[in-house]
Amino acid sequence: MRYQSYAYGQNHWEVDPDLRHVLAHYWPAFTAHEAQLRRFGALSGKEVYEVAYHVDHDAPPVLVMHDLDGHRVDRVRLSPAQEALLRELAPMNRPPYEGGSWHHQYALGYLVADPGIYCILTITNQTAYIIHKYAAEFGEWKDKLLRGEFWGATWMTEVQGGSDLGANTLQATRNGDAWRLDGEKYFCSGAGLTDVAVVTARPQGAPAGPKGLALFLVPRMNRAGALNYHVRRLKDKSATRAVPSGEVDFRGSEAFLVGEAEQGIYYTLEVLTVSRLANAIAGMGIARKAHLEVLERVRRRRSFGRPLVDHPLIRRDLTDMAVRIAGGLMLGFHAADLFEKAWDELPPYTARYHYARFLSHLAKNRTADHAAEVTRLAMELFGGLGFLEEYAVARWHREALITPIWEGPSNIQALDLLEAMHKKRAHEAFLAEFIPMLEKAGTAEARTAREVIEATLARLAGSKPEEAQWYAKDATARLADAAQVGLLYKLAETAGERYAQLAALYARRFLLGEEYPAWALEKPEVWSA
Repeated sequence: MRYQSYAYGQNHWEVDPDLRHVLAHYWPAFTAHEAQLRRFGALSGKEVYEVAYHVDHDAPPVLVMHDLDGHRVDRVRLSPAQEALLRELAPMNRPPYEGGSWHHQYALGYLVADPGIYCILTITNQTAYIIHKYAAEFGEWKDKLLRGEFWGATWMTEVQGGSDLGANTLQATRNGDAWRLDGEKYFCSGAGLTDVAVVTARPQGAPAGPKGLALFLVPRMNRAGALNYHVRRLKDKSATRAVPSGEVDFRGSEAFLVGEAEQGIYYTLEVLTVSRLANAIAGMGIARKAHLEVLERVRRRRSFGRPLVDHPLIRRDLTDMAVRIAGGLMLGFHAADLFEKAWDELPPYTARYHYARFLSHLAKNRTADHAAEVTRLAMELFGGLGFLEEYAVARWHREALITPIWEGPSNIQALDLLEAMHKKRAHEAFLAEFIPMLEKAGTAEARTAREVIEATLARLAGSKPEEAQWYAKDATARLADAAQVGLLYKLAETAGERYAQLAALYARRFLLGEEYPAWALEKPEVWSA
């Protein structure tokens, strides 16, 4: 990798200009865990690079369907390097369940970032989450998941519905002290790898739509020791090849109900919030890795008689990267911080939990845009080499393109945001938090952000339902952009003037639609970090 990546071999904790400030803002206790953060930073800059590149180019998971005796096993074969790396990374899922915080888990995820590797860890985390909160009788499975002895998965999607979970048809029938599932799931990350999956299914007699779904734990092997379901095939994906994704057939598969069947959709939305936050923060981690490649490239490469970094247009593009990454990272961790304060709540929840979910939609949606654009721009700044698969920067763009799709694309985030507004009034807490924050900042850009929030919410409130949906995607981005301006100003109070400058730049570009003002050209502290 030393010939394919400038960022390879660096400790990604030590070279990150923003993460320490963000953690100090939301999780001051990070200093007690700095040795682990530094160790994961080193892993992320070396072993994760090596293994992810190796898997992507040379050794993707392979589905082994039969053993030597002809019995179905439906197990994936991983590269030994990937197996070893996953075991080493597995402890990152423990903090929330062992007296620690979600800030800790997500900070480690940001450092790892690679979405294929991190997806395996995230769906394992989600499985542990469900057992921890709602299925304590399976605590032994949770312990194995957190030790890296088991891998988990979350299987919700069916071919006829996609993100429309209400269209799911997988049937659940009670069978003694367990249930039997019949049907299929179409996009199953972790297929052939997982030892226990979290699966949505509709009990017999349950109503149509999302409220008729229950949530189940489905082990790979049933209690009789037989294979519990079949993996039909693995998907051939553009990226995220480290996580095997496939199609699964259930034929009388043994399953165990989680909690109350009638609460299944709420449990499902909880685990989706866990992964949406992971998606948001890892998206910024992907963007950071592409950014590290570019920073070194523009210092080394010369054009028209001088280093690239001395050209105004290069500095403009570096400014765009810095603004997007800092803003997105703050939004992701702000949403994670709210989740940390509310994740122990049970249905029907309080306003605090509904606001945390509201923020998760803003964060997941907008950070995905940032990740895709930063990595695209990184390829462009490398020129022709940026399009060559033999170098690192091309893969980061391919990997980033999943972030707008996983866990619900932008249309779903917008619809869920509307639901949180209209049914839960979650936007009232948003106003209560961000209007004073922007008033305190007191700049022209902060006033613009306040006006955007008020006007955007007023338009949604004053629109007919169909019109509100029409405007919802733009509104989701606009609210996220205004929030990032406020959060960057807030960070500036403890982390310094650079973040106030980034806030002003963000507002000019994304709220007013202007080009970045030229004063940033001579501000290397803004664009060179």
